[in-house]
Amino acid sequence: MRYRRARAPGGTYFFTVVTFARLKFLTDAQPLSILRGAFAQTIAERPFVVDAWVILPDHMHFIWTLPKNDEDFSTRWRLIKARFTHYWIETSVQGWGAVRTSKGERQVWQRRYWEHQLRDEADFARHAEYIHYNPVKHGYVKTPMEWPYSSFHRFVKEGKAHPGAVEDGTVEMESGMEGYGE
Repeated sequence: MRYRRARAPGGTYFFTVVTFARLKFLTDAQPLSILRGAFAQTIAERPFVVDAWVILPDHMHFIWTLPKNDEDFSTRWRLIKARFTHYWIETSVQGWGAVRTSKGERQVWQRRYWEHQLRDEADFARHAEYIHYNPVKHGYVKTPMEWPYSSFHRFVKEGKAHPGAVEDGTVEMESGMEGYGE
């Protein structure tokens, strides 16, 4: 059976992307810089809006909105992951964080990612809360405001979140989410 992804031009999507073997390196200075560059280059070529995000050591969550006539998030993720992998292996000490597979390939990311098309504002709000609470859930901080690698700070500035928020971040994830960073 072949997996089919939900696609809608101009759609808004929640994503989870995980490092290969759940290696914990994404929040180090060098990979963060490379990741920012990979996103900037991809957004310049294939625009989209990053509505919410969080980066943790071994996975990241995003909410994106695509342009009105565009449904191609797969190419964007492929470009971001490929650009990151290329620069990470080229600039890091012997490709730290990349695992050699039996074929000699360097693997940095899990091959797949989790995606969910957001249905309405309430779905968006639940997933944004989940994103912002995720560092708390994983025990890195006590409140979302303490985690520096997140759009939570922008949400606070825009009045969409309270700086002392400690919501539990509970979002009913659809089946199939297991193993994708939760």
